[in-house]
Amino acid sequence: MMAGLYDEDVLAWSIAQAALLRERRWSALDIENLAEEIEDVGHSVRRELGSRMAVLIAHLLKWQFQPQLRSRSWRATIDVQRTTITRKLGKVPSLKSALSDDDWMQEVWEDALVIAIKDTGLEDFPDMPIWSSAQVLDPAFLPA
Repeated sequence: MMAGLYDEDVLAWSIAQAALLRERRWSALDIENLAEEIEDVGHSVRRELGSRMAVLIAHLLKWQFQPQLRSRSWRATIDVQRTTITRKLGKVPSLKSALSDDDWMQEVWEDALVIAIKDTGLEDFPDMPIWSSAQVLDPAFLPA
């Protein structure tokens, strides 16, 4: 019954699962889908970090490659993304491991390139990361 509800209305299913957990009705829980949803929460948090890093890197690329167009808006986006990412890393320390994952950083870099190319019309950005995660997140770092 619960697996069917999961397929039909995941919100109603999640409310029902939370009630069963609070009532300690372990045998009534939809264990497989519950485990999948818990894993998805972790993936979602990691996706959010990647998305924020991509926006941050895209703005750093724009900052470096279009110095004549630098604006307070770009700087504000850089600052807000750094602050939000730092806050998230403080609340979810296990996310820090993503920052040292070269494959993950390459994916984030590629997402940043899509944003930067779309925003600028330029296509001559580096294909590989040119800054470390530490540089990207350093509040004092702005590329020349």
